[in-house]
Amino acid sequence: MNSAGFLGLERIGEDKFALDVAARVATGGGFLFGGAGLGAGIAALEAVSQRRVVWATAQYLSYAMTGSRVTIDVTLAVRGHQITQGRAVCRVGDQEILTVNAALGDREFEATGQFLTMPVVAPPEECRPRIPRSEHANSIMESLEQRVAKGRDIADLDGTPNDGRTILWSRIPAVIEGVDASTLAILGDFVPMGIGQALGLRAAGNSLDNTLRIVRLVPTEWVLLDIRIDAVQRGFGHGSIQMFATDGTLMATASQSTIARLWKA
Repeated sequence: MNSAGFLGLERIGEDKFALDVAARVATGGGFLFGGAGLGAGIAALEAVSQRRVVWATAQYLSYAMTGSRVTIDVTLAVRGHQITQGRAVCRVGDQEILTVNAALGDREFEATGQFLTMPVVAPPEECRPRIPRSEHANSIMESLEQRVAKGRDIADLDGTPNDGRTILWSRIPAVIEGVDASTLAILGDFVPMGIGQALGLRAAGNSLDNTLRIVRLVPTEWVLLDIRIDAVQRGFGHGSIQMFATDGTLMATASQSTIARLWKA
């Protein structure tokens, strides 16, 4: 299965797509997982433009509940020789749910370099599994496998802040045709869980946005998520994620602002 198949994305017109919100792409709250929405928008934009995404950002406006049908309309605003810029508007009925803006393309440039280094951690098979909370039953968390390289168990969230850093190995076992931008959009939506880890509280949040920047895609089974929370103030959390292949290649970065929330008892 590829990422579009996992998302359930279908093309219903030259520049129109749709997906039915199934439990495998939904949150424990019963609505479309933000990273899945961004991933669907990226897949639609790449299909229409026939170019690879460079960056894409999603603004989350409302919720698409489990069982609803999301339609995605793609508009290519600028079609240059090397770069296309466009947007994908996702709706349920007439209500706009999220908007994805993106730039896509490739350029020839001889100089290259990677200036971020993957943190030194144990390989995934030596890290403990991350056990989803009971509230995550019938959600996207059952579609993911995650292992904790640096982070606290629920019982250890005692109100003591840490350095704001959480490191997870993550993968989607059903996606066997290789990690692509849409897969990284899904895996990159974990700034909210880093908020609780940073504060030492049973807390997370709802994403207001998510920006994904693609660096280089390479074959890898696992993706290392280096989650860094910058600050939590005024009821909002801000942070970023660096995503590495197992060989140390930086594949993408993501950043988010979220509404910080304590877990419901």
